[in-house]
Amino acid sequence: MINKNRLIRLTQRLLRFDSVNPPGNELQVARFIAKDLRSLGLEVKTYSFQKHRPNVIATLKGTWPRWKAAQEAILITPHIDTVPFGTGWKFDPLGGEIYQGRIYGRGASDDKGNAAVGMEAIRSLVEDGVRLKRDVIFAATVDEETGSHKGIRPLLAKGILRPQVALITDSEEFDCVIAQKGLLHCRVQIFGKKAHGAYNWLGVNAIEAAARVINRLQKHQFKFKKHPLLVPPTKNIGTIQGGDKVNIVADFCEFSLDIRFMPGMTAPRVLQEIKGVIARETKNFKVMIDDTQKPYELDPQQPFVKTYLDVCRHMGFKANLKGSQGATVITFFQDYKIPAFSTGWGAHGVVHANDEYVSIKTIYNGACALEAYLKAYDEM
Repeated sequence: MINKNRLIRLTQRLLRFDSVNPPGNELQVARFIAKDLRSLGLEVKTYSFQKHRPNVIATLKGTWPRWKAAQEAILITPHIDTVPFGTGWKFDPLGGEIYQGRIYGRGASDDKGNAAVGMEAIRSLVEDGVRLKRDVIFAATVDEETGSHKGIRPLLAKGILRPQVALITDSEEFDCVIAQKGLLHCRVQIFGKKAHGAYNWLGVNAIEAAARVINRLQKHQFKFKKHPLLVPPTKNIGTIQGGDKVNIVADFCEFSLDIRFMPGMTAPRVLQEIKGVIARETKNFKVMIDDTQKPYELDPQQPFVKTYLDVCRHMGFKANLKGSQGATVITFFQDYKIPAFSTGWGAHGVVHANDEYVSIKTIYNGACALEAYLKAYDEM
């Protein structure tokens, strides 16, 4: 049985570990999680791809023959790093303080509250003597906030994680995320020609050229197929820098560009369009790619998705199909033909914000729902 008080204490304990990323040091919280899950008799292993950044992989082994139980395993995976605190908090970001039914701290909703839910659900199964046929793998991963290059990505690439189905617990209020946009992060470098500011006609001002390029980019419309769970593609200019001095014609300007694009679109095609837009204003430019992620969508009729929705609705919890406008790790599973969806029990509107919190009622209900879902999935 899910123990509410134990879940509260566990959430508070996780929040009191500083695992801010960057710089990225999840060692202490990972050690705590590994010890906690070993105490249940689970097989626990850690995998590090950078010093002080262990990913914790714990397996609750099923009763089927070993090969079959592992082959049909379900993966439950939260992340244990957080974004930086920032300033202006009323509550201690590492305090895990309780106020009016909420637990406050950095990572409460993103994503340590969800990690605590997963740990409590597994503990409840073990304590109640539930013998599932399939393996349940719990993976507490690092580096999600800066691209998962030391976390879920290498775990998948090296074949360490090969479940039949993946449930990423990194969402809010029982939302069931089955689609998300692709991502293209790049830096656009514009080159000009220096001259004295008083004789600017002798130079080519890269800042002015960049301004014209940005104006064109903002007006550019991608061709795309509408999606019922996603808003149209977006473009954002995140940073800009250039020039040496006020009285020198700038011969260089660089701005960063964030593009979120739809299923059916590809990063190479988006990049080609962007370069075409830039070339209308200047031929002297370079585009540097910083990151790309593919868009993702999953058939909502997949039995393991319908089962989750049915479990939640049967228990009286409102669970809606959603799309993610931003990036989550569900996209990384498609290259390995592993169907994945995301849910979670954080609070809407507080992720990455000051005084981040999670509702005690929601995480308790989430733990009850997750435990029930694992039982229902095992009967599929």
